[in-house]
Amino acid sequence: MSAAAYFSERFLGGETLLLASLSPRRAELLRLVGARFEVVAPGEEPPPGPDSPEAEVIRLARAKAGAVAEAHPERWVLAADTLVFQDGELLGKPRETSEARGMLRRLQGTWHEVFTGICLARSGRLLSAAERSRVRFAAMSAADIDAYVRTGEPLDKAGAYGIQGFGALWVDRIEGCYFNVMGLPLPRLAALARQAAGSAPAEPAG
Repeated sequence: MSAAAYFSERFLGGETLLLASLSPRRAELLRLVGARFEVVAPGEEPPPGPDSPEAEVIRLARAKAGAVAEAHPERWVLAADTLVFQDGELLGKPRETSEARGMLRRLQGTWHEVFTGICLARSGRLLSAAERSRVRFAAMSAADIDAYVRTGEPLDKAGAYGIQGFGALWVDRIEGCYFNVMGLPLPRLAALARQAAGSAPAEPAG
């Protein structure tokens, strides 16, 4: 077994995944565990819905994976969607710096939740699950928030921060999967891949 292709050879019989995501963080995590993959654009983002956080991220991931799988029925397609919630309110990707500052003012010194839905799809078969993590932010002064926003990092991140970047300086505590906060819960992905290969029972979502 090649260490460079550990995930693909151990869980998917050596197959190369299609990653229906343009996220460099998800690609980085797949490389970390030795996954062979190719990146394809996931298409138009599905509109948000009224579902619970777990159901919503699964719905979004299934929509993305299913759309790509229709064009590549012979390949396993992986899609994921990550959303940040605080007190039941969705915190999306800020569109401007003032919105990013507002989100960070809300998050600082408090807990919030990160949900990621993942889906493996092939030939009409869709396997999906969701992961939840709780994250506590350290206290941030107005100057801290301004300095972080000026880095530009918050503007393309759900919840206005990236745990794999400068935002790591402000994450005080995590309950749950760290990789989920990055956007791809790797243990949950391994469970789905085992299910895809027929070597494990269905994993519960949540």
